[in-house]
Amino acid sequence: MTLARTWSVGLAGVSGALVEVEVDMSAGVPGVALVGLPDAVVRQSVDRVRAAVVNTGASWPMRRITIGLSPASMPKQGSGFDLALAAAVLAAAGTVPSDAADGLVLLGELGLDGSVRPVRGVLPAVLAASRAGHRTVVVPEGNADEAALVEAVEVLAARSLGDLVAHLSGRARLAPHVRGPLPAPGPVPDLGDVVGQVAGRRAVEVAAAGGHHLFLTGPPGAGKTMLAERLPGLLPVLDERAALEVTAIHSVAGTLPPGSPLVSRPPFEAPHHTATMAALVGGGSGAIRPGSLCRAHRGVLFLDEAPEFPRATLDTLRQPLERGSVTISRAAGSATFPCRAQLVLAANPCPCASAAGDAACTCSPLERRRYQARLSGPLLDRIDLRVELPPVGRAAWLGGGVAPESTATVAARVAVARQAAAARLRGTGLLLNSQVPGRLLRERWAVPRPALALAERALDRGMLSVRGLDRVLRVAWTLSDLAGRTVPGPDEVAEALGMRLQRVAA
Repeated sequence: MTLARTWSVGLAGVSGALVEVEVDMSAGVPGVALVGLPDAVVRQSVDRVRAAVVNTGASWPMRRITIGLSPASMPKQGSGFDLALAAAVLAAAGTVPSDAADGLVLLGELGLDGSVRPVRGVLPAVLAASRAGHRTVVVPEGNADEAALVEAVEVLAARSLGDLVAHLSGRARLAPHVRGPLPAPGPVPDLGDVVGQVAGRRAVEVAAAGGHHLFLTGPPGAGKTMLAERLPGLLPVLDERAALEVTAIHSVAGTLPPGSPLVSRPPFEAPHHTATMAALVGGGSGAIRPGSLCRAHRGVLFLDEAPEFPRATLDTLRQPLERGSVTISRAAGSATFPCRAQLVLAANPCPCASAAGDAACTCSPLERRRYQARLSGPLLDRIDLRVELPPVGRAAWLGGGVAPESTATVAARVAVARQAAAARLRGTGLLLNSQVPGRLLRERWAVPRPALALAERALDRGMLSVRGLDRVLRVAWTLSDLAGRTVPGPDEVAEALGMRLQRVAA
C-alpha cells in the first residue's frame, strides 16, 4: 500500500486540534513534498525523520513522497510531528502494517540517531486527543508522566523510533505507562519570617482571602518582596481542574518543574523590570508562547520595582486582568491563554530609595511625583489594596513582643473565609469576592446604607471612582468573611476604604 496515515496534535495557545498526517508514495523523481501550512521547524522535520529512519535500520523509500497535514488551513508549528511523520512514511513504505498506525496519536521529536525526545505541550495535546475520541497515544518517555495525567487515555512511552517500529510490527509491544505517585509539594516561605509589618501582613491575608490585587510601597528592606513571596503559600492548593489548567500552560511554555508533571500549588511569577511586553503578556516572533502573566494563572504575578517597568508594558495588563484571559493575534493566527492571576506591585516611594524613609530622602517633590506617575491612574484604579510599609524598627528586628503568625495559621483563616464566600456565591459561577460584578454587589448583596456613609462621602468628594467604590465593597465583603460576619458593617467598610485611599503604617 502506498497511502498511509497517522494522527498528531497541533496547538494554538493551550487548545489542541487533531492533525491528520497522510503520506502518499508514487512513481517519479525521489523527493518529499510537505503541504499543509508547516512552519520552518516542521519543514526541517523531513531531514530529521530521514536520518532517524536510516539510523534505526530501516530503509528510506526512494520514491516521490507527498506528506499532507490536515486541516490544511491550520498553521502547524513545532517538532512534535516528527514521530507521526516517521510512522506514516514507514507504513506507506510497507515497513510496518498500514493499519497498525492508523488510529494512533503520536507526539515527539526525533533525534538523528532515532531517539525520541520530549516536546512542549504534551498535556493539552493529549487532552485534545481524548476529546476527539482517541484512546491511545504514543509520547516520548520524558513526557509519559505528564501525558498519564489524562486518565481516559492509554499512554505508550517510546524511547526510540526502533521501539515504535517493533510495536507497530508486533515484535515487541510497548507496555502502557503507569504513572507513579505525584511528588509532595515542597515547602513554602513562611509568613512568620516577616519582621513587624502588621499592616502588610493584614493586607496579604485579605488579598489571599478575596483574590484582590495588592500594591506595596516602602523603603528598601521593609519586607515588600518577602510579603509578596509568601502570598502563594496562603492560597489553597489547586483543585484537579485548576491544576490541569496551570500545568497545561507551563507545559506549552516549557517551564514544568523537573520530576513534577503536575503543578498543584498556585504559581508565583516575578519577571525582571527589563522584561518586554511579549515576555510579560505573551507572544514571540515564532510560536506564540504564554508570558509571565499567563504562567501566573491561578497564582501570583509579582512586579518588583514596578515604576521601573515601561509604562506601556504595565498598561497592557489592564484588560487581561479584568477579563481573566488574553488573546494574542499574529498574521499567521491567534492564541488565547487564561490569565486569572493576582497582581502584586511593589515600589520604593522615590528614586533615591533611602532605607531611612522620608527623613533621609534627597529627592525633590517633583522627582517624587514623576517617579510615582510612572504607574498610570487606570492601572492603579484596578488595585484593591494599597499599603505603605514603614522602615522596620529596632524593637521589631530584635524580636520583642508576640511572635508573628505562621503561614499555616493565616492560611487556615483564609480557607475559612474562602469557604464562606463560595457558599454565598454558590450558583453564580463565581468563587471569590474579587470576581463579583458591581451590579450584583449593589442588587443582590447590597451593604446596608448606614455602613456606606464614609465610602459615599469619598465618592462625592472625587476620592473614589464608581469602579473604586465597587472594589471597596468587594474588600469589605472579604473582611466580613474573615471576621465571620454575614454582612459588612461600618468597620469593614472603613478598613477597606483605608486600604485603598490611605497610607497605612504599622
